[in-house]
Amino acid sequence: GFEVYGDHAGFHGSGTIEVQTTLSWSFTRQISEINQALPDTITSWTNDIVDRNRQILTNFWQQSQVQINDKKLQTGIQYNLFQLFQSAGRNGLTNIAAKGITGPGYEGHYFWDTEMYMLPFFIYTQPQIAKQLLHYRFSILPQAQERARSLGVTRGALYAWRTINGEEASAYFPAGTAQYHINADIAHTVKLYFDVTNDQNFLREQGAAVVLETARFWLQFGSWQQRDGRSQFCLYKVTGPDEYTALVDNNYYTNRMAKENMAFAAWLLENHYIDGDADEQAQFTKASTNMYLPYDQEQQVTAQDDNSPKMPVWPFATTAATQYPLLLHYHPLMIYRHRVNKQADTLLAEMLFPEDQSLEQLRRDYEYYEPITTHDSSLSRSIFSILASRLGDHDKAFSYYMDTSLMDLVDLQGNAKDGLHEANLGGSWLGLTYGFAGMYVADGKLHITNHLPTQITHLSYRLRFRGRVLEVQLYQDKTQVKLVTGLPLVVVVAGKEYDVLQGARSE
Repeated sequence: GFEVYGDHAGFHGSGTIEVQTTLSWSFTRQISEINQALPDTITSWTNDIVDRNRQILTNFWQQSQVQINDKKLQTGIQYNLFQLFQSAGRNGLTNIAAKGITGPGYEGHYFWDTEMYMLPFFIYTQPQIAKQLLHYRFSILPQAQERARSLGVTRGALYAWRTINGEEASAYFPAGTAQYHINADIAHTVKLYFDVTNDQNFLREQGAAVVLETARFWLQFGSWQQRDGRSQFCLYKVTGPDEYTALVDNNYYTNRMAKENMAFAAWLLENHYIDGDADEQAQFTKASTNMYLPYDQEQQVTAQDDNSPKMPVWPFATTAATQYPLLLHYHPLMIYRHRVNKQADTLLAEMLFPEDQSLEQLRRDYEYYEPITTHDSSLSRSIFSILASRLGDHDKAFSYYMDTSLMDLVDLQGNAKDGLHEANLGGSWLGLTYGFAGMYVADGKLHITNHLPTQITHLSYRLRFRGRVLEVQLYQDKTQVKLVTGLPLVVVVAGKEYDVLQGARSE
C-alpha cells in the first residue's frame, strides 16, 4: 500500500499498487507572490483553473491572431506568440528574460531585447501587458540614476545593460555596459507605446520621467566637436548592437537613437508632460538637431561608426563553417579589429526610421552590410528580412523570415537547450507586420504597404491602434484594412490616405 500526503500543498492520496504497475497523479497549483502564503480559498479556485486558462488564451488569440496560408509558418508564428505571452511579466515589477521562462540561458536576466524586439508585439496587441513591462523600467529608475553616477555622469539615468533588480549584472563592459543605447531603446519604446495607444496618463505619470532622465544622460555623456565644417554632438567610446565592434566613436545606431531620445524629451517639456525649464529644453533640441550621424562619402554608405569603414574585412573565405559563431572560437580583440558584424546594427536604425533614407540609400547600405554580417546573434535575421521586404527583394525577405519564424522549432542556432530565443520570437511578428505589411507609425497615423512575397498568398493579423481594433489583410493583388471595433480613422496604405469605416478599405 502507499500513502501520499502534502497538507501544505493541498493534496493527499492513499491506496494499493500492484507489482510492475505505475502510479501517477497530477495537481494544479497557483503560485503566490514570493514568500507569501497561499489564501485558504485557493483550493476551490483551482477547480476552475482550466476554464479560466482557456478563457485567457481565447481572449489572447482574438486580439493577437495571425493567419497565414503557409502551414509551417502558421505553426511557427502561433508557437512563437504563445511563448512570448507566457513569458511576459504582468505585475509591473518584472520584465521578459532573454530566454523567457524556457531555459537557464542568461540566468533570467533582462536586456534591451524586451524593448526592441518583444514590446512592439505587446504594444500593438496587448497594451495592458506592454504598460506593465514599461512600468518595470520606471520602477528601477532610481538604480539607473545611480548607475549614471558611477560612470561620472552627475545628472540623468543609465539603465543597466543586463539586470533583474535594476543593478548592472554584466561582467564584460565592452560588449555589455558600454551599450549605452539601451537608454534610447527604452525611451523609443515609451514613445512607440504612446504613439500607438495615446495613453496620456501613462506618459505623464511614468513615461515622461524615463524619457527625461535618459535624455539628460546624453547631454552630459556627449560632447561638441567640429565635424564636416560645423559643430556637431558626438558620442565617444560606445558599443552599438553589433557586439563584434566594441568601444567605438559615433556608432550610427546609438547616435540616431539618442537623437530621438532627446527630441522626444524636448517635446515632452514643450507640451508640459513633465516639469522642466526652457534652457534644458533648448539644450535637448540643439543636441538632437546637431547629432553627428557618420557617413562614408567615398563608398556612399551610412557608416557604422567613425572607424569601421577603415578596418580590414574579416577573412570569411578562410573561416570554416565550424568556426561560427566567431565569439566562441576567436579572441574578442581579433574580432574587434576587423570589419565584421555579429548582427544588424546600422540597418536596425534604418529599419526603425523608414523615412530617414531613400530606397536607393537603403539598398546601398543593405548590400554593403549583408556580406559582412554573420548572424551569430538570433536578433539579426528578422531585421534583414524586414528591410529586404522594403527593398522589394521578396525572395530574400521570405528566406530570412523562414529562418526567423522556425529558428527554435528547428534549432537553427544549435543552442535551444539553453532556452528559446525570445527576442527572435518577437522578431518573427515584426517580420510579418513591419516587413510583409510594411507597418509603421508616423505623425499619429498608421502606415501599411503590401510587401507580401510570392510564396504567401494571404496574410492577416489584428492589432490595436488608438482605441480601435483593426484587421490588416494582405493578398497578392490587394490590401484591406478592416475596422473591427472603434471609431473611424485615417490609415495610410501604400502612401495614400484612406478613411477606414466599419468594414474594409482597400489599396
